[in-house]
Amino acid sequence: METVLLYILGVVIVVVGLAVSIGLHEIGHLVPAKAFGVKVTQYMIGFGPTLWSRRKGETEYGVKAIPLGGYISMIGMFPPAKPGEKPHPNSTGFFNQLVQEGAPAREPIAQDPSAKRPGAMTSLVEDARQSSADTIGAGEEHRAFYRLAVWKRIIIMLGGPTMNLLIAVVLFAVLLMGFGTAQASTTVGSVSACVLPATSTQTACAATDEKSPGAAAGLQPGDRLVSIDGTAITSLGAVHRDHPQLTRNPALRRRRPRRNRREPHDHPQAHRTVRP
Repeated sequence: METVLLYILGVVIVVVGLAVSIGLHEIGHLVPAKAFGVKVTQYMIGFGPTLWSRRKGETEYGVKAIPLGGYISMIGMFPPAKPGEKPHPNSTGFFNQLVQEGAPAREPIAQDPSAKRPGAMTSLVEDARQSSADTIGAGEEHRAFYRLAVWKRIIIMLGGPTMNLLIAVVLFAVLLMGFGTAQASTTVGSVSACVLPATSTQTACAATDEKSPGAAAGLQPGDRLVSIDGTAITSLGAVHRDHPQLTRNPALRRRRPRRNRREPHDHPQAHRTVRP
């Protein structure tokens, strides 16, 4: 039962963490967009059916059922086509078509069977332009995304990736400065109580199991290696690097527990020689 609860807790933590990272990513887009005067109609975390939403001002904030992404909806994402120019149906650049200012948004398809019909990509671009134009209300043309200067549009689009980078920097800083990284140490971290075969499925030692060499020698967590064959040890890496021959008679130093928590100083340290 405990394993199941821990598994469920792990899933919940992953989902919440993913939703938080998505929300921060979208904030990276939302903040500069509002700062530059673009009308943002929606700020959503997730896709699919809306689980919760609330409108504040002109923006609807909400959470959807599938936390695998998110979006903000800005009016006028794509510029309208300039009159007098035709679309470029043979262009292979999708983004080039999205930002081109070519022909009118929608043109009737010629009835002549021999006339070349627009490709699927061209129709997609025209539909995107039309949908973008439908989001702009009367008197809101000046607040459309496409009317911003190029450098402002770049800042808005890069706001999300920049937020992701900041999240990574913060998480690594917390990991490295708050928890640290694993380092070789002369202090014993743990001692296996018994020796079990690699194929064993036991999770605890039985009374009949053979003691591990460390447990049989009397090692305890917290013991510190101070010397080998009378040679002082300052770091475990130095032992392997500079003194590979020092493999016998390690001496350990153990701190005795305090008898009274109010005592200002530790008791004298106990020394123990371990022989393999």
